[in-house]
Amino acid sequence: MDTHFLGITELVEVPSVAVVVDVMRAFTVAAWAFARGAEKIVLAGSLNEALALKARHPEWVALKDGPPAAGFDAVNSPGLLRSADLGGRTVVQKTTAGTVGALAVKDASLVLCAGFVVAEATARLLRTRRSDGVTFVVTGEGGRADEDLACAQYIARRVTEAGTDAAEFLRRAAGSRAAAELAQGVRQGAHPDDVALCLELDRFPFAMVATLEGPLMVLRPRTMPSSVNEDPV
Repeated sequence: MDTHFLGITELVEVPSVAVVVDVMRAFTVAAWAFARGAEKIVLAGSLNEALALKARHPEWVALKDGPPAAGFDAVNSPGLLRSADLGGRTVVQKTTAGTVGALAVKDASLVLCAGFVVAEATARLLRTRRSDGVTFVVTGEGGRADEDLACAQYIARRVTEAGTDAAEFLRRAAGSRAAAELAQGVRQGAHPDDVALCLELDRFPFAMVATLEGPLMVLRPRTMPSSVNEDPV
């Protein structure tokens, strides 16, 4: 499998298969939202778009990076979201990097959104897809965020080497700038458990697939049972 690891601004053409990685915290939050019962997540392109969607659909749950703000129901923190009751709800998510990365590859034939919490399920879906090439979009820090790059590299390795040990990749993520900023309280709208929650390997059994549904980019979970026929590529 031919793999490329690119930042959002380095995308010069639409990839066939894209895995958009945001470990701290967009796609860890998305996974927790599904675990708490959310039916789907609409990825918004701007704060104004998120608020407009919320205004048209008051029953939807809107969340964003940073501190709480008028019009939004939640912030982009797995620690703060893990106790929410989202049964059957639609979530609108707007973040600094993760949602931007997903929207940048919206025309790809397959778009997966990932973090460590869904790493194995993501690798398993890629194995079943048997794609010749996969572009991993490293969303943080202009493509240099080590937590995102480590996760992307780990998933890529797991596609072809099912026995790959995650320890070194998790160590890199734990030592990243994002992890330090969250631990030190530099980033607003955070919970003390956020770093640990973002580094939970394979917490959830589903991959997350983003597709265009009309004008909206919509993320949904796809459970990947361990019994699936998935010879390494």
